[in-house]
Amino acid sequence: MAILKVIEVLSSSEVSWEDATRKAVAQAAKSLKNIRSVYVQDQSAAVKDGQVSEFRVNLKITFELE
Repeated sequence: MAILKVIEVLSSSEVSWEDATRKAVAQAAKSLKNIRSVYVQDQSAAVKDGQVSEFRVNLKITFELE
């Protein structure tokens, strides 16, 4: 039987929500093994001078404990 753990991670990108998600998973993978899935819980954006300046995501990353 596998035991899974879920952590919450915040990430941002100047490019897109997808890029912010990829950055979060890549950074988490540096210290977590066996990442199984990622759930994008929330998306938001910062606006500066009438333009979107930053895309932000709130993620839940699920990984298997050894």
